[in-house]
Amino acid sequence: MELCLTYDMRTPDFGAARNRLYDAALDQVAWADDLGFDLVGLGEHHGSEDGYNPSPLILASAMAARTRNLKIRTSVLLAPLYDLPKLAEDAAVTQTISNGRLLLGIGAGYRPSEFETFGRDLKDRWKFMGETCQFLRLAWTGEPFEWQGRRCHITPAPEPGPPPILLGGSSPAAARRAAHIADDWFPPLDARLWPPYRDECIAIGKTDPGPYPAQGPIFLWISEHPDKDWEWIYPHVCHQLISYSTWTREAFGKAAGPYAGGITPETVRQSPAYRVLTPEQSLALFSELGDDTVLYLNPLLAGIEPARAWEMLRLFENQVLPYLQQ
Repeated sequence: MELCLTYDMRTPDFGAARNRLYDAALDQVAWADDLGFDLVGLGEHHGSEDGYNPSPLILASAMAARTRNLKIRTSVLLAPLYDLPKLAEDAAVTQTISNGRLLLGIGAGYRPSEFETFGRDLKDRWKFMGETCQFLRLAWTGEPFEWQGRRCHITPAPEPGPPPILLGGSSPAAARRAAHIADDWFPPLDARLWPPYRDECIAIGKTDPGPYPAQGPIFLWISEHPDKDWEWIYPHVCHQLISYSTWTREAFGKAAGPYAGGITPETVRQSPAYRVLTPEQSLALFSELGDDTVLYLNPLLAGIEPARAWEMLRLFENQVLPYLQQ
């Protein structure tokens, strides 16, 4: 079972103060590293009213300095918004600080306002994704190279070697593209997008990546009193869902996703994606999912108070984790 923490660092008006959330996130990854967690995932968005983290590599470097074994994945970095030489340099330094623990997940993005802010054209984003993979591989050799009519030399080279490039996306076409240009495929927790990637890898002679691991809820909260905790958790979950609904409406003209038709306490609580469970219920869920499962904890979702987050994490540490390690 892979244990993963996730952070987007949203700070809505009703949430905890931003500096306290960043402090807590750094302390929490150190805690997770000591307990043997596998991974931390960091998102990226720009121009978000709640301050969604726009700088995943900076936060990744800070987390790398507080940990020794935890892998750090950008989930995902919006590559079309970056200057490629600077992206290559910053990722190389982050990889070196982490001693090889960076997983560079990159995505094409979808929000028109973000592309406008950076002076980029949304329609060119997938072309730029291919160029990004090509440029980074040339850049990370540490040797001079020619790129679109100019001489480039990116130093220092990442140590102990280049980070793997994971391609994010939400379509079968993106999955097949990942087989050709990236080191791995990072679908948005949608098992239907794994077979196109796996089949394409096999078809072009790459190593079979194997079956898609079972996925735990995107938000799991361990609680001794689930009904009581749902009352204060729901506004944080609702904030996240409304935000994504607004962004997809901006991009596609209508809301997309599982709650596009209506977000209510009842629909959210009935969802398998957002769960508040007792330790016993959590263990029953994990047993049902099996050993080849990715388990996510998002302790600071949309500004959750760090003290409450720590209470949940300690409950996980004391009443759940020992049974997972047997």
